[in-house]
Amino acid sequence: MKIELGKTQQLIWKRTTEHGAYLGPADSREEVLLPKKYLDQGHKKGDVLEVFVYKDSEDRPVATTQKPRLELGGLALLEVAQISSIGAFLNWGLDKDLFLPFKEQTHKIKKGDKCLVTLYLDKSSRLCATMKVYPILETVEEGQFHPGEYVNGVIYEIKPELGALVAVENRYHGMIPRQEFFQNKQAGDTVHARILSIRPDGKINLTLRDKAYLQMDVDADQIMRKLEAWGGSMPFTDKTAPLVIQKEFGLSKNAFKRAVGRLMKEGKVRQTEDRIERCE
Repeated sequence: MKIELGKTQQLIWKRTTEHGAYLGPADSREEVLLPKKYLDQGHKKGDVLEVFVYKDSEDRPVATTQKPRLELGGLALLEVAQISSIGAFLNWGLDKDLFLPFKEQTHKIKKGDKCLVTLYLDKSSRLCATMKVYPILETVEEGQFHPGEYVNGVIYEIKPELGALVAVENRYHGMIPRQEFFQNKQAGDTVHARILSIRPDGKINLTLRDKAYLQMDVDADQIMRKLEAWGGSMPFTDKTAPLVIQKEFGLSKNAFKRAVGRLMKEGKVRQTEDRIERCE
């Protein structure tokens, strides 16, 4: 057994120094320091401790009893703690923030943003983050998910020509196609989405919208709130350009027309040549 960087592992307390305890596998002379501040008074030499191993600010392997939010091979949505001249630093639950180089960023980020990342070892065997998570996501097997099911995911990249790329359940390839991507979402946002279809390659097509007959009520309420904000009359109709509808309401042109039709049928609004008005 070897001590592994980037992994939580069980190691034996072998010896003690003024700096802390040296831990290692039972069948190896390899050791790593667990600093004194992490030692529990209830533990003693010979005990097995569960620790995470990474490198300190001087690039020395070190153990900690703190629990990181991310390990090698995993995915996590982490907050940007700061931006520097060489990259970003992410809060991952340890005293030392996780470095995210500029070259591993798929879009511009700022302090306070959240980004989905995985962990890798660079050429100097230092743990770093990358936003290039596409290669580690998996495809689904037949019957594993079904159209109509709801899943959770994280948008990790937006491609205007395709749509939004989503890590479904932090594990599987998903995408909200461009024609379904109307809501004001950005990379780093978590979503609760409905499965539209499973592609032949095992990737999942998603939508943020409910089934049409359910979504229509939601859309109609949204239009009424917008109408109230405009004082009961607004300069939009079912002939307004699709891009304007998308920008103002976050809806497709068809969804907008369906919802307006519902409101007109219920006698809540009327439509003139260039406006929608609230019925008194």
